Amino acid sequence: MNTHANIAHWTERSDMAAAFRWTARLNMHEAVANHFSLAINPEGTRFLINPRGQHFARITASSLVEIDANDPTTMDRPDAPDPTAWGLHGSLHRACPHARCAMHVHSIHATVLASLADSHLPAIDQNTAMFHNRVVVDDNYGGMAFEEEAARCVQLLSNPRITTMIMGNHGVLIVGRTVAETFNRLYYFERAAETYIRALQTGRPLRHLPEAVAEKTAQEWEAYPSFAEDHLREIRALLDAEASNYAI
Repeated sequence: MNTHANIAHWTERSDMAAAFRWTARLNMHEAVANHFSLAINPEGTRFLINPRGQHFARITASSLVEIDANDPTTMDRPDAPDPTAWGLHGSLHRACPHARCAMHVHSIHATVLASLADSHLPAIDQNTAMFHNRVVVDDNYGGMAFEEEAARCVQLLSNPRITTMIMGNHGVLIVGRTVAETFNRLYYFERAAETYIRALQTGRPLRHLPEAVAEKTAQEWEAYPSFAEDHLREIRALLDAEASNYAI
């Protein structure tokens, strides 16, 4: 039962906690690194983010930290976020108000793709087509995502059409309008990257979708009614039955 109904943005906090928990179940997390954030004001500058040093599998709705991307004293707070979380997500929420939710991971297949000399993801099946013409590749990794490096990275997401940044030599950053939309993309990007990498491993020629078909499929994914919401609803139902302490 929700005993924190008086906490603002409780539904969004619970959705975020569920996304963290499920990311851990899918082994897409990395130790106590990586971060998800969600804007909670109209300007997109106030946002929720995971607390520093807490494993994804232990995050709860009430443990998420609310910070302001325009507050220069954020890192002086006793509950200050990880400095790379502040760098990347603070920079993103200052520069890209359309990116309401952001999820950054070093999941295995996304990171393998990010490590290739050519990190582009071709449309070779229905899942990879979800990202057709909606991905940007950062080829200029300059070190960990502290503020200067992060500010450079997020400029690549200024186009609202772009949902995914393959961070070369680093990992992936997915953005969206809601937790459900963003997590669904994160899940499918990892699946798509795995499909592509396994296809490369065969050494056989790939069957690329024609441009028109790939773009049509990407648009069909975007218009698919309530697909992402259904995905997150079912994740929460599973967690409610097995590990409901995410929503406390």
